[in-house]
Amino acid sequence: MNTEIKKRQTWFSIFTIEFLVVLLMLLALIVFIFAAREIFVLKNFVFDDDVFDALRPYITPGRTRFMNFITFFGKHDALIPLNILLITYFLYKEKRWFAIRITALALSSLLLKFILKLYFQRARPDIPVIEKVDGYSFPSGHALIGVVFYGLVIFVIWHEVKQKWLKIALTILFVLFILLISFSRIYLRVHYASDVIAGIAVGFIWLVLSLNFIHRIEKKYIARRTLKAEGLEK
Repeated sequence: MNTEIKKRQTWFSIFTIEFLVVLLMLLALIVFIFAAREIFVLKNFVFDDDVFDALRPYITPGRTRFMNFITFFGKHDALIPLNILLITYFLYKEKRWFAIRITALALSSLLLKFILKLYFQRARPDIPVIEKVDGYSFPSGHALIGVVFYGLVIFVIWHEVKQKWLKIALTILFVLFILLISFSRIYLRVHYASDVIAGIAVGFIWLVLSLNFIHRIEKKYIARRTLKAEGLEK
């Protein structure tokens, strides 16, 4: 009996947070490649057209105003001051590496968005619900940068908030908020559904890779400072 319990514990121990994150990254990569292939290789637009057709009966002035309000939180008008606010807060708290993470991810995700849009050069949907938006459509910048920024906020929450129930509640809240921002782009017809799905996927991949890369740099920096300090003490 004890042997069976130990086997089960060993099996479940495989499913660590890191392992699940890697699985999600692989899934996100598959989703992005699949979406890009469907649109740019196979020229298959059925899914995007079906989503627009399904949403059309639910478009009302009230819902449009609400979605326009939600989509604001994925725009630079909102994200620039929010980034500056977080950076200033962590510099004030003397938590420099959090400030570095925010700055690095904000700039790199913006650059990644422009590179991908210029590479794919997909035109935006015709007849948007709001005023016409300039620029290319694939992937959705709101979805990509929204995942990176608000995903980084979730990362901060898990490092700074002590109460476990509050961590979980805030994580669920921000995940739903990311999805709502992303959905608003489809509702407003400024992005196709495939643009948004691809944006979420690549945003998640970039968030995880960037956080892991910066964490490695931080560890090396701290290790070097520790060695120097020990050398001075001796």
